[in-house]
Amino acid sequence: MLLLRWAGVAAAAVTASMMLCGVTGGASAGSSRPGETLLLFSGTDLWRNGLFTHGGLLWSPDGLAREGFTFKMAVAGGAYRYTSGALGNATVLGREFKASVLPGWRFKFDRTEIKIFAGPEIQSHGTSPQDPGTSLRGTRAAFRMAFEFWHQPTPWTMLAADITASTISDNDYAVRLAAGWQMMENFYAGPEFQVWSDEDYRQYRLGLHLTRVVIKTEEWSLAAGWATDSDDRDGFYTRIGVLTKM
Repeated sequence: MLLLRWAGVAAAAVTASMMLCGVTGGASAGSSRPGETLLLFSGTDLWRNGLFTHGGLLWSPDGLAREGFTFKMAVAGGAYRYTSGALGNATVLGREFKASVLPGWRFKFDRTEIKIFAGPEIQSHGTSPQDPGTSLRGTRAAFRMAFEFWHQPTPWTMLAADITASTISDNDYAVRLAAGWQMMENFYAGPEFQVWSDEDYRQYRLGLHLTRVVIKTEEWSLAAGWATDSDDRDGFYTRIGVLTKM
């Protein structure tokens, strides 16, 4: 089962991260200040065949800078185009909305931060015209897991990984890997690689990102690069996100 496989991946990643942290010293991985317990985030993702937006919050009653219970709530939605084999390779417009409530835990190890979440979600899907080849129709409940990893091998470098999977279908998952170097003592820049999967669709991305671009009380992230998918379509993608802590 896909979710069990991803659970194994997350467990292995945590174990490897703890071993890595055991030989790494230095400052905390996070940039949160004492007293901050709430993080608000939002973002937009665009490429030639899709537009998605998302938003949500993280709440850590003991503080965002400390290890402990963390509650995540997120909503996301958008529209996209794909090719349907069941309709003679016709182009179909898809629409989706997702909402999840994910209790979890934050682990802190010197320059490393790991967050693991799991909980229920609701997804709503529709297509125009109706596609008999997809099972993603209507509104259904599912279970989602998420793993978020941040590590600073040195004070001026970073590694990040995000993995999420849902029981909504056998192949509903997303993976992002990124590395970066600190620029101007203000943000990180470097390469990123992403995989998106949904039922029998795959998309692969390779690009460059800017992370933790601090402007006043907000942290911005930007990315751009090239995407290719299982429908043999290529194109430029861009992403922008912002978060604030309080």
